[in-house]
Amino acid sequence: MSKTENRTGAKAPGRPAGKGRGRGGSGTSTDRLGRLLALVPYVINRDTVALDQAAAAFGVTEKQLIDDLNLLWCVELRAPDPYCPIDLSYEGGEITVTEAESIARPLRLKVDEAGALLVALRMLAGVPGLQDRDALSRVIAKLESAAGAAAQVAGKVAVEVDAGGDTLALLRDAIARRRRVHLAYYVPARDENTERDVDPMRLLVVEGNTYLEGWCRRAEGVRLFRTDRISALQVLDVAAEVPDDAEPIDVDAGLFRPSPQDVAVTLELTPQGRWVADYYPCESVAELGEGRLRIVLRTPDTRWVRGLALRLGDQGRITAPAELAGAVRDDAARALALYESAPPGTARAAAYDEPRGGR
Repeated sequence: MSKTENRTGAKAPGRPAGKGRGRGGSGTSTDRLGRLLALVPYVINRDTVALDQAAAAFGVTEKQLIDDLNLLWCVELRAPDPYCPIDLSYEGGEITVTEAESIARPLRLKVDEAGALLVALRMLAGVPGLQDRDALSRVIAKLESAAGAAAQVAGKVAVEVDAGGDTLALLRDAIARRRRVHLAYYVPARDENTERDVDPMRLLVVEGNTYLEGWCRRAEGVRLFRTDRISALQVLDVAAEVPDDAEPIDVDAGLFRPSPQDVAVTLELTPQGRWVADYYPCESVAELGEGRLRIVLRTPDTRWVRGLALRLGDQGRITAPAELAGAVRDDAARALALYESAPPGTARAAAYDEPRGGR
């Protein structure tokens, strides 16, 4: 394979020096996915589209559009045929897409796929404060009509969404009225509950979790706050003052940005302990078979990891670094010793109090 060709069979596109025209559109992964799904049909229906024209149509800069095209250039469709290349080029500032007949074929959903989509759409329709709810209802009705038996199966399944009480509604109100908020927020990396004032900037969904992005008065910087870790929220009668030079966080690059000084901690988890990989930011996640996982976390403070390992019990264990694994074993031994020495009826409380005090 030559260096001008990738695994899709597409020729390597050129890089015209198109300058961006300011910050365009939202930088969330959700927005980008929607743009990527629409971009190829948009170009196919027009044969050839100028780069600046397409950027204006999608409300992004030419630089962002080029990044999208480079990502699409690496995509390979494997169904229904084992090899379905798409030839994409933007040489000379004009975008062309050929050999994309597989995309033009109507989408045919299996019963389980249609059912899953209907359940997800109905769950989304139940989220408080959703915009364009009427449009979503029309989509659900059309899909139910086309799905037939699958719609009846999906109708027997209901998913309730825990939207965090009034948290999202209060945050939307604060953003709309440009008001500062006071948060009680849990920081898992330090196993610490904190309080801080935040000037909200936006709400966004990253990797399936909802975050508040805002200027943290305590940290004096832009921070992301996962909404399910906000234990208390108050909208203050104070105007939000986000500094002019405050830059939104590039969530497309991922949320995990460890420091070189952080300690790398390796844990092996049983199927019952897999929740750790969903709740804590991981540098890497590897399947070990039979539902087990090996994850690597990076942290500047290992005290909370020791507490996590004790809470996991037989659902997980630290395998590296060795000194940290040894410290956890010592913590567990001291806790077990308290069971043996404490009077009846107080052993359980004493055993749990000791590790908490030792962190």
